[in-house]
Amino acid sequence: MNSSSPYIRDGKFLVSKTPVGENLKSAIRTAVDLIGGFDKVISQNDVVTIKPNLNTADPYPASSDPMFIKALGELLLDAGAGKLKIIESSTMRLSARKVSDTVGLTAVANELDAELIFLDEHAWVKVDIPRGKYLKRASIGKPLIDMGKLVLAPCLKTHFIARYTGSMKLFVGWIKHRERIRLHMKNLEPKIADLASYFNPDLIVMDARTCFITNGPASGQCSSPNLILASGDMVSIDVEGVRTIQCCNAKNKLDMDVWEIPQIRRAVEIGIGAQSDSDIEIVS
Repeated sequence: MNSSSPYIRDGKFLVSKTPVGENLKSAIRTAVDLIGGFDKVISQNDVVTIKPNLNTADPYPASSDPMFIKALGELLLDAGAGKLKIIESSTMRLSARKVSDTVGLTAVANELDAELIFLDEHAWVKVDIPRGKYLKRASIGKPLIDMGKLVLAPCLKTHFIARYTGSMKLFVGWIKHRERIRLHMKNLEPKIADLASYFNPDLIVMDARTCFITNGPASGQCSSPNLILASGDMVSIDVEGVRTIQCCNAKNKLDMDVWEIPQIRRAVEIGIGAQSDSDIEIVS
C-alpha cells in the first residue's frame, strides 16, 4: 500500500462522494473537505498544475466541463496557490489549442490567470518508468518536469477499448502522440497503470455529475449520478468511479468485479495505491 497520500485515515485511503446541488464550487469544496481539505497538499504560493481531460472538442463528459475547472481553480487559489498551470494535449491529429478554444477552457484559463500549456507545442522528454513492465519508457511533455503540485480533474466515462476513463488514464494525454498509437495496439489497460505509476498526484477531484455508461471516450449514452468524488489515491477513486458506472446496469465492458478490471488489477500489482476494498473508506 502506497501511504504517501495525506488523505488517509486509520490506514485507509479516503474517497468522498458528494451530491451536487445548485452550487458546483460548494460541492467541490465539500468533497475535498470531507477527505481533509485542500490545505493538506496546498501551501501558500505553491505552483499547482491541473490536469483536465481535453481529448476532443466534444462536450462534457467527453471532455472536461470548463466550469468545473474554473470552480476547482478558484478553490486552489483560495487555498493559497500562487500560480496555476493547466497542462494538456488532445488526441492525435487535433490541436489542443483549438480544442481548448472550442470547449471554452481557454476563456476559463484567462479568468483564472492560469498558464495554459499545450504539450503538442513543446518538446518531449524520454523518461524511464521504474515500475513499468508493459510500458518501460515514455516521452512526456517537457513542461511536466517542473509542474509543482499536481491536481487531477478527470471526467468519468466508459471507453470502448480501455473499458473506462478515470484518473489513471488521464496521463495518456501527457505522452507523445506517436507513442499513443503503440500504446493502444497491445496491452493498453496494463500500460495505462504502468504510465500512471510514474506520476504522483497530490489530489484527485472527479467530475461525475454526468458520465458515459456506454461507448466512449468521445460519445456514448449518458447517465447523471450527480456526484463529485475526491481522493488522494488514483486506485481508490477509479474503483469507486467504476462502481458508479456499474450501478447504471448498462451494456459495456465493465460487467466484472472491479478489482479484476485490467487497469485496476495492474495498479494493484505494482502498488500504486489501494490493494482491496479493505484499504478504502468512503466518506460522505
